[in-house]
Amino acid sequence: MNVNNIIMFIRNRLYNLFPVINISSKATSKGSLFTTSTDILTDKGTSDAASRDILTDKGNPDHGSTVNEAEVNKFKVLAEQWWQENGDFKALHEMNRLRVPLVRDAMMKYLSDTTDKTPVLTHPLKGISILDVGCGGGILAEPLARLGADVTGIDACEEGVEVARLHADPELDNLKYIHSTVEDHALTNVRYDAVISSEVIEHVDNPQLFIKVISEMIKPRGSLFLTTLNRSMQSWLGAIIAAEYILRIVPAGTHDWNKFIAPDELQLMVENHGFHVKLIHGMAYMPGFNKWMWTKNTGINYALHAVKLAQQ
Repeated sequence: MNVNNIIMFIRNRLYNLFPVINISSKATSKGSLFTTSTDILTDKGTSDAASRDILTDKGNPDHGSTVNEAEVNKFKVLAEQWWQENGDFKALHEMNRLRVPLVRDAMMKYLSDTTDKTPVLTHPLKGISILDVGCGGGILAEPLARLGADVTGIDACEEGVEVARLHADPELDNLKYIHSTVEDHALTNVRYDAVISSEVIEHVDNPQLFIKVISEMIKPRGSLFLTTLNRSMQSWLGAIIAAEYILRIVPAGTHDWNKFIAPDELQLMVENHGFHVKLIHGMAYMPGFNKWMWTKNTGINYALHAVKLAQQ
């Protein structure tokens, strides 16, 4: 059986498994889900085309907006579910087991390196300012505030921000939420010790502009933390087909594979805006156990930590 026959066999099997996906609202920017899948499985260059969009003209960092209203509307519909730990954001709640320690440990070292302060055991991030871009209902911002950080969460989805405010513990006076785009918030000229944007950049337009604006809000030697999805065959099968249409971990249509960003592309974007990338690490989700773990495989989910160079 030659390669083309193998491709057609896989494609036909997927059609049989998902006969209702090849329609309207579940279509990607290139047509139906399976139009995109054919490009992935052959040599039509979907990955290369998407890469060119991200790194050249359609990712121009000098103009435009990062807000994609269709993406914002997806989360507007889901806003009431942010704090339902067994709901559509179940996997994101569990992801805190990886991303909170990642931020905590890196920022404790930053605190030790840049000040003469010793981190307090109960509030190790006290004295650290953090911006959570695309905070949603606050499921990452809250635990970071409980560790002592001064956390500001912003989101383009007003409904999500309202949910975050309602859920916030009134005793956490070091936590605030603002309904704002990243571009508008940058105009306040506030600088942070760290900016986090977790599972967000794959939902924005103009990712280069997104990184550029974020970079301007980070102090020299401060940190940038990103988690997102790779644009690969593995992510199409795992994050789209399995997660959205078989296991229903997230609602069908949550992600557009064409907006995923490969680790080397994201690293280049970040380095082009004055950062040194400290780590890129894969994250693996085990749906049957609802557990995340670190892995060397960056084929689906991955995290990036970068430090802004002191000389800007």
